[in-house]
Amino acid sequence: MAKQTQPIDLFYWPTPNGWKISIMLEECGLPYNVHLVNIGKGEQFKPEFLAISPNNRMPAIVDPEGPDGKPISVFESGAILQYLGRKTGKFYPKDERGRVEVDQWLFWQMGGFGPMLGQTHHFRIYAPEKIPYAVDRYTNEANRLYGVMNKRLADRAYLAGEYSIADMACVGWAKLWERQGQNIKEFPHVERWLSDVMARPAVIKGLAVSEEQRAQSNPADPAARAVLFGQKAR
Repeated sequence: MAKQTQPIDLFYWPTPNGWKISIMLEECGLPYNVHLVNIGKGEQFKPEFLAISPNNRMPAIVDPEGPDGKPISVFESGAILQYLGRKTGKFYPKDERGRVEVDQWLFWQMGGFGPMLGQTHHFRIYAPEKIPYAVDRYTNEANRLYGVMNKRLADRAYLAGEYSIADMACVGWAKLWERQGQNIKEFPHVERWLSDVMARPAVIKGLAVSEEQRAQSNPADPAARAVLFGQKAR
């Protein structure tokens, strides 16, 4: 990989999905500029952002040094992780067997661990009406997923053996286990893995990106709630 001379533009808000990419950029030592997309104020619906991320979700990136030296934009956190892994040759194996191992756990996060834990957050914390069935449904599913992860980590240090983009995809969600109604002590292998990953310098830096904005945001604000949870086709 040639040295990156121009910074990658990261369109970001400090959430578990945003953290995936700030962590990966830090792990790879790539220069980047942060463009905050305040999802509580609806900035994800601005035309200039939709041109990059048509699903009106952050994170997204624009790499001015894309394939063939031409700029490329990428949306969806999993796709960004894969792109950066291929670009740098880091944290994403080049051999097919190793890559499949990582992809399985990356897609497990994208299709299950992230969405289900997100719904757990919603119904436990953000929903204006606490619906016991919904709270139990998603809290129990979160518990099941932590159990899957715990079993996977019983005989290996990281999800795909070596530290990879699969671990980066999961750590931002897993560190919020208390909000998900879980007891990390029930999952000792996850607890050990979480401690190891959270101690990595690049993870510490990636999680700290725009941390003050996260502390100042208030999803309970009615206007923010309407933007975050009241979206329909537009």
